[in-house]
Amino acid sequence: MRIAIIGAGMGGLTAASLLADQGHDITIFDQFDTPKPVGSGLVIQPVGQQVLAEVCALETALSYGNRVTHMLGIEAQNGKRMLDVRYDLVDPTTYGLAIHRAALFDALWQAMKTRDGITLVTSADITSVRQDDDTIDVFTASHDAFGPFDLCIDSAGAGSPLSPLTSKPLGYGAIWGTVDWPDDTDLPKHHLSQRYVAASHMIGALPIGTLPGDTSFKAAIFWSLPSGGYDAWKSNGLDAWRAEAKTLWPALAPFVDQITDADQMTMARYSHGTLNRPYTNRLVHIGDAAHRASPQLGQGANMALLDALALSRALATRTIGQALPAYARAPPSHKNLSSDVLGLHADVSIRQQDTSDPARSRLVSRVANPANTAHPDKPCLRHHGLTTQTPLTRLGVFWGSAHLSTAPRTVIKKGPPVGSPFRIKISCGKAAPLTYFQAPQCVPEGMRSLREPFAPSCARPQILRG
Repeated sequence: MRIAIIGAGMGGLTAASLLADQGHDITIFDQFDTPKPVGSGLVIQPVGQQVLAEVCALETALSYGNRVTHMLGIEAQNGKRMLDVRYDLVDPTTYGLAIHRAALFDALWQAMKTRDGITLVTSADITSVRQDDDTIDVFTASHDAFGPFDLCIDSAGAGSPLSPLTSKPLGYGAIWGTVDWPDDTDLPKHHLSQRYVAASHMIGALPIGTLPGDTSFKAAIFWSLPSGGYDAWKSNGLDAWRAEAKTLWPALAPFVDQITDADQMTMARYSHGTLNRPYTNRLVHIGDAAHRASPQLGQGANMALLDALALSRALATRTIGQALPAYARAPPSHKNLSSDVLGLHADVSIRQQDTSDPARSRLVSRVANPANTAHPDKPCLRHHGLTTQTPLTRLGVFWGSAHLSTAPRTVIKKGPPVGSPFRIKISCGKAAPLTYFQAPQCVPEGMRSLREPFAPSCARPQILRG
């Protein structure tokens, strides 16, 4: 087939490589003279790394990026742990790949260049299409026409003129910048480190490795702002901002001291929204053109990678008329903003609870490894606090970060003694088989996690007594 791809971003380059491997004739259109990424640091999650491996870009990405095994966020004023997520609790080889967008782009670009059958058209601002039952043509803003193609893939991002998506702006965004990793910092290079002040401020430092053509180790720093607060931040001056940042988090001083020009920090604004039907006859949307990403360290890039893989697999075994609906019906774990883009399986984490800290935040990241820590507000002898990941949350077993103690009283009236295993039965109704999760023993001083595939066909399973 002849396939047009609009946008040479992460999803577009990935789709180009995957579809070229299937023997299709690919034409990529990009509005810039030279395709380039926009943004700072992000974290490629384990499933995103699998997609990079599929297009032979993972090795290059690893040579640039930095392996992160822990996400730690602390309330700056009282020292409480608000976010404590480890990748390696279940599998010591699991990690998040922190990387600059320019480095990720280069890895995907170099991988794409090894393929035959891919043509790049630059300075082509595609603004419209014309399609019929069998073909589609694409048009630039200056009315230049290209085509006909058998399929057009819209990977032009959040501002795609081809996407009908109407998104809801979020009230907060963030400013991002890239600095050298200081020699005199005590922050560990394998952590994403964050500090919070209530719900009004979030600051962080992400160790992202190196950039193409630069061997110095870098960090991405970020500072939350109201979506309309960038001009006020600039007018207040850098001295005031640096002083505030150092007061909230003194360890960040060697990072923010490197910001000497406001233009070193770029404002990122976010919105939410998802296309219920991400395709028409010969046009299909992927990445931010299909769903606006939640502002969680580049999860839009992870979702774009997964979209490209899902679409290519659908096209590998089906006609276009069958493949696009199949792509749209793919497991929604990376297409809905309330879901976990990492979840290829359901995970349950069981932890010995710390009753001395009942006020710790219930903030549990959905962008980290499934081995998230459970809630610390219930002792193990009374309740087993459970945090579940998609698809369980989306199927209604739990919502958000609810735990067993908030489930119906028939689930567990009281927990078993320390050292005793227990079992959760999940039923999809009379026609569906029970799925069992045999939880590990609840032991002092530590956590155990259980991983089992979970793909029921019903929409709302029930938890029964175990």
